[in-house]
Amino acid sequence: MAALTLHPDRLLPADPGVRSIARRLYAEVQGLPIISPHGHVDPRLILDDRPFVDPASLFIQPDHYVTRLLHSGGVPLTDLGVGEGPLPEPRAREAWRLFCANWQLLRGTPVRFWFESSLADVFGVSERPSAHNADALYDQIAEQLGRDSHRPRALLERFDIAFLATTDDPADDLAAHRALREDESIATRIAPTFRPDRYLEAGRPGWAELVKELGGDVGDYAGYIAALEERRRYFISLGAVSADHGHVDAGTEPLGIREAERIYRSALAGTVTPREALAFRRHMTFEMARMSCDDGLVMTLHPGIWRNHHPATLAAHGPDTGHDIPVALELTAALQPLLDRFGTHPNLHLVLFTVDPDVYSREIAPLAGFYPSVYAGAPWWFLDNPSEIRRYQRAVTEIAGFSRLSGFIDDTRAFCSIPARHDMSRRLDAGFLAGLVAEHRLEEDEALDTLTGLVVTQPREVFKL
Repeated sequence: MAALTLHPDRLLPADPGVRSIARRLYAEVQGLPIISPHGHVDPRLILDDRPFVDPASLFIQPDHYVTRLLHSGGVPLTDLGVGEGPLPEPRAREAWRLFCANWQLLRGTPVRFWFESSLADVFGVSERPSAHNADALYDQIAEQLGRDSHRPRALLERFDIAFLATTDDPADDLAAHRALREDESIATRIAPTFRPDRYLEAGRPGWAELVKELGGDVGDYAGYIAALEERRRYFISLGAVSADHGHVDAGTEPLGIREAERIYRSALAGTVTPREALAFRRHMTFEMARMSCDDGLVMTLHPGIWRNHHPATLAAHGPDTGHDIPVALELTAALQPLLDRFGTHPNLHLVLFTVDPDVYSREIAPLAGFYPSVYAGAPWWFLDNPSEIRRYQRAVTEIAGFSRLSGFIDDTRAFCSIPARHDMSRRLDAGFLAGLVAEHRLEEDEALDTLTGLVVTQPREVFKL
């Protein structure tokens, strides 16, 4: 069997001189706590603290990074149990076999790095997955999942996660978060995140019934706005620090109050046109910024994704199953109305993410380099890979400086990959800063101070922790 080994210099620069600097920098931050201000771990996972069921439900089923690669290689999503709950043991084992037999599909991807780190560091796996050892690896991991040392709370402590944000529906009662806040045995600060996208898309089917879930009197536009503001206050009362927005574009053109009221009435009546619904959603994104100035929630914006690109997969397996695809993005004109009104407001922190890499140097870095409210979000989703992270480092810092970066965002549902993702970022940042030291653009003490800031200080300041 081929060995699975983690080289101590993985992702560090190839040049020996630069690598030696990167080693020293990385060694100083390797063990620092993890700050995770944007992610998708279910808070009930931590609250219930039940053992993970099996390797397939832990590593494969919830992780669209993995399942889309397998699907592209011809593995049906049904065979992986995508969109289902935990599988019966024979099906879970078969899904794991399919994953191991197609291990080569992960070559060259960050998923390979995250998986190797998780398998080796968390479960002591020392063989590269293959069709030949799939059952043995399944048994090795499953046996450890039954131990107290591998329950969610134990791993949360082992991973040294100081802050963990989840992503939550505005109508959620947040009962799990309330219970977690009352549990003094949990050292990690776990916070909800306000994610209102579907309540702003007035043209979606069933929207008139959906907005009733917000509570209050939503029979008119003023009541709808009041309901959103009340839900934001409720989230803040349970520790929320940010509101997250992910529409297909970043438009923020505000409407006059009478026009907003008229479109809202049309939406409730089911007669709103696509053009009106688009105008209303862009207006409401502007309103979300206004609310952030009032209540202090950090506003994170990650537009530019065509959600559910393959309707048949959506129908069969549901959303978030690997077929959300990037589209070209424009931010400068789209955000101008919002930034004209709120860009210098002292209470607004606006973190801009993208899956269009050209946007970093052309738009995000210049915006962050002028507006005190704007920060450049870390490479995210399709860009959270070594090549694009290195591109981001140069594209943004040489225009806006390090102080305008958000710090790393893991953005994951795959709980065991969180430390691997942060480790990848720390290694790449150490390598980039080591290059600046080698080029005599920074002294090594400045590089270390910058790297420590990116890991700990920057995310705390940007997300107001």
